Amino acid sequence: MPDLRELYQEVILDHHKRPRNFGPLPEGNRHAKGHNPLCGDRLTVHAQVADGIIRDVRFEGAGCAISRASASLMTDAVKGRPVAEAQRLFEEFHRMVTVGVDDEIEASLGKLSVFCGVREFPSRVKCASLAWHTLRSALGDGRDASTE
Repeated sequence: MPDLRELYQEVILDHHKRPRNFGPLPEGNRHAKGHNPLCGDRLTVHAQVADGIIRDVRFEGAGCAISRASASLMTDAVKGRPVAEAQRLFEEFHRMVTVGVDDEIEASLGKLSVFCGVREFPSRVKCASLAWHTLRSALGDGRDASTE
């Protein structure tokens, strides 16, 4: 298990230091801001949605390593997918970091499964899920999201 934890740490640190899909999205037509008062993470998610498909998605902001890595991996995971599929991923990711999931669902989450151990640290669950709550707001009513 230590090797797996080390790999998970490497993936999280890589996405924190070199986040994918980071920056503004001028052609975005969906936006929401998110805030985690517990840790101070703040981010904005921008998405370009057309015909029910997330054509592009980016994020901006500052936060801890888990928050930034989660946003980076999330944008990779949902880009090019139907909105309904992104909603399903949100539900599965949230369940994984809060109560756990079976091996099949964890495997279906691919790289997102690096956050499976977060549920052991309740204060970090909010860091890992902030980007997801913000994306859900951006795809829905566009209201600001909070982990509180």
